[in-house]
Amino acid sequence: MISPPRALVTVLAGLFSLYHLVLAFNSMQYPESVVPVIVAMVLYVGATVMSLWPTSPLLMPLWMAALNFAVCLVMSILVLSQLDGTIFNGYGTWSVAAVGTLLTITVVRQQAGIAWLGIAALAVSVDIWGGPIAVFTTGVIGCVVWVGVAHALTRAMARAARDARLFALAEREAAAWHATQEAQLTEGRHRLDQMNRVAGPMLHHIIESNGVLSAEDRRECLHLEGAIRDEIRGRHLLNEDVRAEVLAARRRGIDVTLLDDGGLDDLTDRARDRIHSRLADEIARSQADRLIVRTGLDDSTAAVTVVGLTVSDDGSAAALGSDATEDQVSEFLEIGRE
Repeated sequence: MISPPRALVTVLAGLFSLYHLVLAFNSMQYPESVVPVIVAMVLYVGATVMSLWPTSPLLMPLWMAALNFAVCLVMSILVLSQLDGTIFNGYGTWSVAAVGTLLTITVVRQQAGIAWLGIAALAVSVDIWGGPIAVFTTGVIGCVVWVGVAHALTRAMARAARDARLFALAEREAAAWHATQEAQLTEGRHRLDQMNRVAGPMLHHIIESNGVLSAEDRRECLHLEGAIRDEIRGRHLLNEDVRAEVLAARRRGIDVTLLDDGGLDDLTDRARDRIHSRLADEIARSQADRLIVRTGLDDSTAAVTVVGLTVSDDGSAAALGSDATEDQVSEFLEIGRE
């Protein structure tokens, strides 16, 4: 579909082109023979219809622009050759205005170079036919003005369209940047709230005790550090029940690791509530030395996998970061997506 502004311009251009044909019919008494004039009219109609075809792209193909140039040249020769350049011919020189109209359409469709070549050819043909005075009396100057104004407007509209695209792109980028900043600010506030909720009481205790902590306090700080790490790595694996059970498990001496790789992002709130409830129950029942909770892959039927390990040594190897190849799987649970 073509846009309303283009449809309006196309209709107006078509009516203006039709006006030249009306002038041609009303001035058939001036040419010596009407056959070349009729041939010129047919060529003009064909070129105009092709140039104004409503579904054609804005950029006129080069072959069509060259065809318009050739039609303008042939039309001028056919019409002017049947007129006497030394006398007044009335509207018998309709072809001059018709050429100007066709070349104006050509320049609007972004083929300005060929349109100006057509204007030059028109001026030369009129000068050869009727002399320099005919250039001013037959409408050649008006054609130059039409093409010039159309060229200037076309370039201005192209610049305006380019600027509009740049402004739209800048607006989208600014909106994206603003959304990113808002998301980061919201996430930062959420993280701070979580940190304050988890670590706030212990921080107040540290201040009140002037930094003198008992062994139990130090262990609790490690548990709270793990809880803060869970907020970053656990994400959708956590709700209040899961947080409470994870902290209780750590206080029982279980090393708990939560890893959310995005496997719960597309689930509904109801499905997450079911998974959280099942996960909290499993952590509460666990007697393993190490507990690894991880979300499943997007194409996996398991939403969450819980693996409990029993370490074969005193746990020092795992604490030092070495691979515990002797660990035994003592617990295994898959929580389905449905």
